[in-house]
Amino acid sequence: MSNFRTIDRETGYLLPPSVDEWLPERHLARFVVEVIDGLDLSAMSNSYRGAGSASYHPALLLGLLVYGYATGVFSSRKLERATYDSVAFRFIAANDHPDHDTIATFRRRFLKEIEGLFVRLLELAREMGMLKIGTVALDGTKIHANASRHSALSYEHAGKIEAQLKAEVADLLARAEAADKADVPDGMSIPEELARREKRLAKLAEARAKIEARAKERYEREKAEHEAKLAARAAKAKATGKKSGGKPPQPPTEGALPTDQINLTDEESRIMPVAGGGFEQCYNAQAVVAANSLLVIAAQVVQAPNDKQQIEPLLQRIEALPAELGKPTTLLADTGYFSEANVMLCAAAQIDPMIAQGRQSHYPPLSERFAKAPPAPQNPTALDAMSYRLQTPEGKKLYALRKQTPEPVFGIIKSVMGFRQFLLRGLEKVQGEWSLVTMAWNMKRMFALAAA
Repeated sequence: MSNFRTIDRETGYLLPPSVDEWLPERHLARFVVEVIDGLDLSAMSNSYRGAGSASYHPALLLGLLVYGYATGVFSSRKLERATYDSVAFRFIAANDHPDHDTIATFRRRFLKEIEGLFVRLLELAREMGMLKIGTVALDGTKIHANASRHSALSYEHAGKIEAQLKAEVADLLARAEAADKADVPDGMSIPEELARREKRLAKLAEARAKIEARAKERYEREKAEHEAKLAARAAKAKATGKKSGGKPPQPPTEGALPTDQINLTDEESRIMPVAGGGFEQCYNAQAVVAANSLLVIAAQVVQAPNDKQQIEPLLQRIEALPAELGKPTTLLADTGYFSEANVMLCAAAQIDPMIAQGRQSHYPPLSERFAKAPPAPQNPTALDAMSYRLQTPEGKKLYALRKQTPEPVFGIIKSVMGFRQFLLRGLEKVQGEWSLVTMAWNMKRMFALAAA
């Protein structure tokens, strides 16, 4: 004889249910609500006029966004649906159901305030004894933009389309002026066809102008770098009294290149190489991660696929953190960040850099792994001192933390939280969304650390 539990969906509650009873005592949704209730949201709440129908409190909407990003629910429509389907989202929304327009508008409206809350969350982690900034690691990952690479337009192809459209406009004008209307195919409206092509020509001209402006900025930047290299080469020759070997650095090319591109969907995103090969329309998301807790202490999104120029802006973000959080003592980074200038920047910030000066083998031979450190250099420069530290047993052990610090964070954000593409467009909005993503990661990590 079967023995099953009774299925009863008809009997009503004897007492009104409470959303507080729906979740276990230890749950990420509860933790998110408790943390957000402890944050100062006055910058958000004071911006509401107080007129018209009652608004949803910023704490409720921010809780939905943070928990959504922490659990892989990003779109405003899915967040709205989750307030009906998910017990955890119902708990955060207090059994209410903000519509997707309200959620999307809140996210766009308060991106800057969310960036500020990112720092407040770090202060809370410090108070809870979870964050100690000592050794930090810097890395970047490519995240897809909300745009297809097939929407990209090169400078050369834009010129070809422009020439084609101008020829078609001339042909349409000739048809319009002809007395014989038999030349006009059935269904064709010459004014409409002309207007359509004139509109496309205006967009192409705007796109080409933006590509040319970018090319001008690039030329000025590369020109300054070229002059700096020539000056360094001349200074070295003067100091040694010998002519510098090798070919002198080539001057940059002025003007837009045929391959320069702009994306018509998100013009601030860039074509970048991605892991596994190939190129995609992306942003380069950077993060500085504390080695002892895996909490992100600074985050930034850039348009450059190369990491070499990202040390300075991230050092500035670290410097802007509240003094009570402490300052890093050591910065770990891979060879993509290496340059003598970056080593000097770290030294000037009183941070010991540990930046690989070249690609390192995954399986070094025993003779290399257990080799004795060379003699310490006399009166070393910042670069000499770093090179020596990297060759010592202590330095090798410390640098080994790099692979197990930012890379697991990016792996969890992409594979567990499922964040592989920005929803918003434009560098400023994407920066705000990356702050929201890393804030959600920090919340998720703090919840895990609280149980340890």
